[in-house]
Amino acid sequence: MSHDRPVLGIFLMLGFCIAAPMGDALAKLLGEEMDVAQLVAIRMALQVLLLAPVILFFAIPLAMTARDLRLSAIRALLHMAGIGLMFLSLRYLPLADAVAIAFVMPFIMLLLGRFVLGEEVGQRRIIACCVGFLGTLMVMQPSFAEVGWPALLPVGVAVVFALFMLVTRQLARAVDPIALQMVSGLFACAFLLPLLPLLSGLPGFALTVPDGMGWTLAFLMGALGTGAHLLMTWALRFAPSATLAPMQYLEIPMAALLGWLIFREFPNGLALVGIAVTIAAGLYVIYREHAINRSGSPARSSDAPAGE
Repeated sequence: MSHDRPVLGIFLMLGFCIAAPMGDALAKLLGEEMDVAQLVAIRMALQVLLLAPVILFFAIPLAMTARDLRLSAIRALLHMAGIGLMFLSLRYLPLADAVAIAFVMPFIMLLLGRFVLGEEVGQRRIIACCVGFLGTLMVMQPSFAEVGWPALLPVGVAVVFALFMLVTRQLARAVDPIALQMVSGLFACAFLLPLLPLLSGLPGFALTVPDGMGWTLAFLMGALGTGAHLLMTWALRFAPSATLAPMQYLEIPMAALLGWLIFREFPNGLALVGIAVTIAAGLYVIYREHAINRSGSPARSSDAPAGE
């Protein structure tokens, strides 16, 4: 894998930071007329349809061992759950607040690495995690006061995607990343599409027929979500994660800009301070892990960009 074109990797990662919140903004718009399960099904089905030509053109094999297939099925369930929780949170929260709260994920990854995988995590990074959680609480507080428990949904997103990343780590070295996304999409469609008509009477599973604009926005949402992942995957081929990880925090100001332009939403003063604290703590964790990796410590990075 080539890592000798960092400028290209940075530009690709910048594309991810633009595409990902744009996809979330479209999901927030569509959430006004479509239920969560239908949105997730459309998102995953479009992932399969958009990746199929790439798989065929590059003749990427999809064959996996039984172990990798089991892990891929678990990964697909986590992927659907994470996307569904994010889409649900966008019904209640401003776009920037939901994205910023979900950025507690790197801290959860670090703590999972320490207490579940037995990775070495120093005291300063533990303190940075605590500070990051404090910043997240500051972002949550105004939303919690306004909408109640739905303000916790992005925390659920962070927990689910932290587990998603742990499973992805087990597959990343053995499976092509594009093939992994394709198999994940196929599993998701196999799980969800048959359930939609059966569960359509339950909350969250209602089915509606969008108009022409609705289908256009749904296609763009799926294309942006799939494209964002591919941009990140390709970025990691040209630049190390230590270089790219800090850039992921550009998602937050991008989400704030889109929230203001589309929904006339903007974080209040306390939430803005919390966002700044969360970003500062996250960047410090990345800095410490980069310094430790350069010194030759066996500790592994726990702050790889989400969705890798």
